[in-house]
Amino acid sequence: MEGQQNKKKHNGGRNPKKDPSIHRYVFRLTDQENAKFISLFETSGADNKAQFITSVLFEKQIKTVKVDMAAMDYYMRLTTLYGQFRAVGVNYNQIVKILYRNFSEKKAAAYLFKLEKQTIELAQLCHAIIQLTEEFEVKHLIKKEEI
Repeated sequence: MEGQQNKKKHNGGRNPKKDPSIHRYVFRLTDQENAKFISLFETSGADNKAQFITSVLFEKQIKTVKVDMAAMDYYMRLTTLYGQFRAVGVNYNQIVKILYRNFSEKKAAAYLFKLEKQTIELAQLCHAIIQLTEEFEVKHLIKKEEI
């Protein structure tokens, strides 16, 4: 009876690993080596330094991620600008309806003429933005293929 009770007794804690990592190695780095190590570790995307070191030692594939903050910032600003252009388009349609509903034909046509001038300026600005975006993509985003 006592043998059965000892088997059921639970000590707590987590279950032991089948192949625990028990071997430890220590090495020291200079300030320059440490700075390089930290930058490589941060770009690798590894969860911890031990995982990064073992992947380097045993030649596992190291994943590096580089984020271009200038490109990200440009993209975010371009996205907000695009949203503003859409809002202008919605407002443009609403203004045209209001002009024809509340004013005479002649007065509405005069206001529409002014609105058309502003729209032409907006279209020119849009073309300039598209041109700048294409230049930015060529210079910074599109990577040249090496042959």
